[in-house]
Amino acid sequence: MDVGDMIGKYGFPIISAAGMGYFIYFVWKWVTEEIKPVIGQANGTLIALIDRIRMLDNDLIRLNQKVETVMELRGKTIEFERIMAEKKINEKVDQEDVPIGPKRKATKQEIKDAAGDD
Repeated sequence: MDVGDMIGKYGFPIISAAGMGYFIYFVWKWVTEEIKPVIGQANGTLIALIDRIRMLDNDLIRLNQKVETVMELRGKTIEFERIMAEKKINEKVDQEDVPIGPKRKATKQEIKDAAGDD
């Protein structure tokens, strides 16, 4: 029997409903057998990538804290060296009886020389 004879015997709505039923069954079978496993694998990969991104984010936060700590400590070291250089200059000036105060302050070159910076 061909499609024309079946439409003549049962009618177009019945044949088209049967065709749509087969099409829906075919699509459902294809999705459950081929697409669903691939989506499951992609989901597992996505979860693994999200975990790695979180680990990298945590590593970046820790690294940023370490850099901030080093910069803070380095700043304190530089400030300490500056204070020691000023003390050295002030002691030198006190020995020379040249007062450092509102009229005279240590120059940048004197501070640099006392700190030993090049």
